[in-house]
Amino acid sequence: MSNLAVRTLSGIGFVLVMLAGLLVDKFLFAALVLFVMAVSMHEFYRMTIGEGYRTQRILATVTGCILFSIVFLSCAFKVSGKYLSLIMVPVIILMISSLYAKDRSDFKRLSHIYTGLLYIAAPFSLANIIAFQRGEFNALLLLCFFVIIWCSDIGAYAVGCTLGQKYGKKLCPSISPKKSWAGFWGGLVFAVLATLVLRLTGLMELPVLHGVIMAVIMHVAGVYGDLFESMWKRACDVKDSGSIIPGHGGMLDRFDSAIFAIPAGAIYLSLFNLL
Repeated sequence: MSNLAVRTLSGIGFVLVMLAGLLVDKFLFAALVLFVMAVSMHEFYRMTIGEGYRTQRILATVTGCILFSIVFLSCAFKVSGKYLSLIMVPVIILMISSLYAKDRSDFKRLSHIYTGLLYIAAPFSLANIIAFQRGEFNALLLLCFFVIIWCSDIGAYAVGCTLGQKYGKKLCPSISPKKSWAGFWGGLVFAVLATLVLRLTGLMELPVLHGVIMAVIMHVAGVYGDLFESMWKRACDVKDSGSIIPGHGGMLDRFDSAIFAIPAGAIYLSLFNLL
């Protein structure tokens, strides 16, 4: 099969799985996010740490899953937020376990363990706050967030490929040589248009002005999220974070924009009491 066909089929499958996880049931949502988060953390640790500190990598991934689960239980079943303090138990175990690692010749690499928790586990755990409205599972807003992010990516790719490579200045050539300012503005337009369509169809109930401002913020945050992951890949000398999605690379490659964009959108809505 051609690369385009593989990318198209795997992309369709990816979207269908996302729709099922966001619209069917809260437990399916939790299973989907836990899977995506665990794979993303595994890819990040394999990229930055390699095969070393296996026990610590597993403990860190388990810690991220526990963090998500506690926030999920708090949002879905009104479990007291005080139990969030329990997340420090596996974190402390993780720190102590590093003292017993067999090979400590490059101990500074272990710092990437904690980066993964902050960079990946924390944003995915915060997705629960968006998926549960007034204690009830309703991930429609979170789905709207993803639609805005996807449209932003599509617009940036389409405009960047058609105009950016010939006429546009590079956005950040030292990190991602293919990204252009033309692609940046194209992605912004697509993100805003997606927001307006979501509002007109009734899928998103936010006031138009707040929706547009949120889309702009999410687009900018998503671009930085993409560049941030590109910087890690450049530093680690890898092309993709993984290969779990045929034709699209790794899980982290697919969610790098969302990791920055979703918290940015949630923060904006929270400031205006819209979440």
